[in-house]
Amino acid sequence: MKHLSFLTLLVSFFLFSCGSQKSANNGNSLKFATEVNPDYLKAANKNLLVTKVQCTLSDGTKSECYQIVTNSTPTDHAMGPWCPTSISQGADAGGIWLEGGKVYDVDGEFVKNMASFYKDANWKMYDAEGNINVTNTEQDCINAANPNVGEEYKNFCVECLPSYITDVSKTFLIPVKPSFQEEVINFMGAGVGRTDRGEKPSGRKPQKDDSKKKGPKPDRRESGVPSTRGIALNGVEFSAPAPVNNILSAYTLAPFDDAGGHINVHQGYHYHAATGVSYSVKQEDGHAPLIGYAIDGHAIYANLDESGKLPEGLDSCRGHDDDLRGYHYHVDAAGTNNFINCIHGAYAN
Repeated sequence: MKHLSFLTLLVSFFLFSCGSQKSANNGNSLKFATEVNPDYLKAANKNLLVTKVQCTLSDGTKSECYQIVTNSTPTDHAMGPWCPTSISQGADAGGIWLEGGKVYDVDGEFVKNMASFYKDANWKMYDAEGNINVTNTEQDCINAANPNVGEEYKNFCVECLPSYITDVSKTFLIPVKPSFQEEVINFMGAGVGRTDRGEKPSGRKPQKDDSKKKGPKPDRRESGVPSTRGIALNGVEFSAPAPVNNILSAYTLAPFDDAGGHINVHQGYHYHAATGVSYSVKQEDGHAPLIGYAIDGHAIYANLDESGKLPEGLDSCRGHDDDLRGYHYHVDAAGTNNFINCIHGAYAN
């Protein structure tokens, strides 16, 4: 009887232990995360000011964050160009446009064929000599970017230059050590930035892959939930999807440069796509390179790995985990006008 009681106790303890372990593994212990590496940020842009500060996260916990102060000016690549000035110019004279999941060069041919591209005869951004209408002052840039753009700016290519943003400074707070949470946090606007309008211009192939005076302001926060997706290693913001439908409805085009960025006088230079131009950290195992950090501190990697393959097993936020990197995100394809869809960790208030 004594032996039976001891055996019963032993079995009960074993079952309880297994049950407790199973319960724990149903929570956050299933996912681990690597800390943000400030050395990568400093290597990408020596002008970034990176300090460690105390912060409060969106779930109420006290934590440590990296405070990253940036002037939104990359040092690892040039900004622009955006708009060609003639329909005879090639791809080197302009940037790119994101449409229907594809990336197109904004060259003279693209501008010339916009009426057929969007099946709308009202598109004609050039004169009889083939000169393209391009904004050439800061005030023109601001006026043309206004949602209620005047008739005088319709059929303009909107180009805002780096010289317009000399006094822009932005501060990001990124948790030093991110934590995986089961509950998804959707961005303000919930936005996936896919667009699907029109068809490609004839003969073109897609590439591989603000104040009353100053026009529209960037997205504001709703109930504290941010719209910014994260920050590239070089200190440039990974922004919410560009409002391409608003841009196009005014018969304006606001191209991105080859790095996927353009300028807003309030935000400064910012990205709407990851095209493989900005600073990245190669992974020794052939995994997609590290390109930045999400606002919850989880690392963001490129869309494709070294062999050109897509990541497998991504969740709704475009995240998954592996034994080396833990939980992390992979950006969407450049043509989708999107980075990640949501976050799985607490962000700094």
